[in-house]
Amino acid sequence: MTRIRKAVFPVAGLGTRFLPATKSVTKEMLPLIDRPLIQYAVDEARAAGIDEFIFITSTGQSALEAYFGRNSGLERKLKDGGKTTLLNRLRRTNLEDETYSFIQQNSPRGLGHAVSLTRDLVGDEPFAVILPDDVIHAKRAVLAQMAQSFEGSHMIATEAVHSDRISAYGVVDIEHRAGRVQHLRGLVEKPSVDQAPSEFGIVGRYLLHPSIFDQLEGLAPGAGNEIQLTDAIAADIEGPGCHGFAFQGERFDCGSVAGYLEATTVFALERAELRDGFKTMLRQRMNLLSTAA
Repeated sequence: MTRIRKAVFPVAGLGTRFLPATKSVTKEMLPLIDRPLIQYAVDEARAAGIDEFIFITSTGQSALEAYFGRNSGLERKLKDGGKTTLLNRLRRTNLEDETYSFIQQNSPRGLGHAVSLTRDLVGDEPFAVILPDDVIHAKRAVLAQMAQSFEGSHMIATEAVHSDRISAYGVVDIEHRAGRVQHLRGLVEKPSVDQAPSEFGIVGRYLLHPSIFDQLEGLAPGAGNEIQLTDAIAADIEGPGCHGFAFQGERFDCGSVAGYLEATTVFALERAELRDGFKTMLRQRMNLLSTAA
């Protein structure tokens, strides 16, 4: 098993599907119950043993830096008020100054371009890329599942996708499988249904060999006229190679309003202090809808 120390979080998107909320609150800071989406991503990275965090932001995202920094005044008030549980919860959001950094992506040129900006900070070692939009509910963190099978070649998380949605995904071309690990022949970005090489779409978790930076350098725009990370991985299959990993867990697309609401419901029902009241409310609302119909 190859140790992964660094994770990249691309969070420069505009979050237009959540306007007008994202006019003043960036998408990755939208709360899922009582933690912002970015916290779920960072916690997943920590669970995989990662201890260095690189955030790719756009201009005007100071809230992200404030969130991960220490708020001494608030901590003191909670301590003086004897609110130990809240204080401990707050402190778990703190990152030490030397463990995180920010890079600005000044124009939206795609995920591949965003990742390419981190070359100097990542250096010559394998690293993770986590898309906070994809929140995954799993007994064991998906990145930790992947890290256990990671041996140095590129590895991407995959899940089975219904045919009517496959054209919205990067799709893997599987040569053969060994348990949850898929040995890949290639990747196709957003194929039509009849051209999709498998039913497995790419999900926002990547473990990458540093050779990816050579492939990204000078890469021509692909689907959507953007620099596609999947195109760079596909071009590098003859190098370190690439594997898919069919993770255990349930993914929620929190980049969409429907996915975000579904995640909120599932995570609320998981919380012992919220479950009973939330279930009662849902039953009452469903009964009202049935009566109205």
